[in-house]
Amino acid sequence: MHPYIGSGHYCYANSLAMALGPTAPSPSIIEVLTGSPFGMHLLGGRLPLFDPYGWDDRGIDDAIALLGWTCRRQGADDSEQALAMLNAAVTTGPVLAGPLEMGLLRHVPGMAGPIGSDHFVAVLEADDTLVRFHDPYGCPYATLPTRDFLAAWRADTITFYHAEPYTMRSHFQQVRETTTEAALRAALPGAVAWLRGRDDLAVPPGTIGGAAAVHRLADLVTDGLDPETHDHLTHFAIRVGARRLTDAATALASLGRDEAAVIATRQARLVGSLQHDIVNGHTASAARTLQHLAPTYDQLAAVLS
Repeated sequence: MHPYIGSGHYCYANSLAMALGPTAPSPSIIEVLTGSPFGMHLLGGRLPLFDPYGWDDRGIDDAIALLGWTCRRQGADDSEQALAMLNAAVTTGPVLAGPLEMGLLRHVPGMAGPIGSDHFVAVLEADDTLVRFHDPYGCPYATLPTRDFLAAWRADTITFYHAEPYTMRSHFQQVRETTTEAALRAALPGAVAWLRGRDDLAVPPGTIGGAAAVHRLADLVTDGLDPETHDHLTHFAIRVGARRLTDAATALASLGRDEAAVIATRQARLVGSLQHDIVNGHTASAARTLQHLAPTYDQLAAVLS
């Protein structure tokens, strides 16, 4: 097992770490606490994501609670209400804002319209004309005109989140002390629940998870991916999926859960190897890799139970 250090699509965990401040654990630990490494699904039977369905919004709250913190979660019905809410919240400290529509964040080169991709930032200051924030996509102290920030924050093009428009979390407060090890151990039952598929979530029609989703993705690869799915896999899903699994393996090893760490490492190696094959059109090799990956989710759930 070799821990990964480098860039990655961790806007969610990075922004939460900035909101929690200097006592926050690493974003890699936060990401594991959210449950994101523990599963795979095909949204609507077509969009592959190497994470369990429903983890995205719920995972933030799970990680905050596991770390011994509380916060105030809010949403708004319109931009006027959202701005008033944000203006008040930033006076108490950084605000975790998201999901935002990445394509409407006009400080990022090339972003000129919605692309259906989510993003999170830590807002530092806001008024009627300007919003200043740390953007974990490589832009400290980024700024946007308030109207542009609000347009991105409405996030009405982000259809796979269980979140209301203008979602934010603020007023972060530590209510109990815990260690990283204790938080990770407390997260293991949730990891098993994600791996086995939670029964308390309303799953969209056609969405499948676990081994069935991996086998279906193998079929899609064999039949030929449409350009949108191909780009989604190579620019985002494979990269972040492999990193999450690598971080999960590192965390599991730190707890002495060696058998689970071996499985997670194997998952990370399999997902990571897809990058070259999908980019270069080696569909037979990619499909074989996915067939090997499919049973590992049940295997990991079994050894963690």
